[in-house]
Amino acid sequence: MNTITVEELKARLDNGEEINLLDVRESDEHEEFNIGGRLVPLGEIRMMALDDIEDWEGKDVVVYCRSGNRSGQAALVLEQAGYNPTNLVGGMLAWQEKFGN
Repeated sequence: MNTITVEELKARLDNGEEINLLDVRESDEHEEFNIGGRLVPLGEIRMMALDDIEDWEGKDVVVYCRSGNRSGQAALVLEQAGYNPTNLVGGMLAWQEKFGN
């Protein structure tokens, strides 16, 4: 599984790269703080309800959650479905620790 650090992701975003961000947390977590990712909770991904991201098939997708655990699980499912996922190491906890809100 591919991984990316929060520093690497922020640098790419700051450089204006078009990155497909997938937030696999729950909606209340997403509303509290997010970095602009499309919300598809892990439960939906496990059920292969991937309609919300079918336009990302064959493209790079950075998957994130609170700590990196759920996004790791989601990345495995996405990989099996033909996507090219990259897991954000440390998730939003690492992002907030490094960059704040």
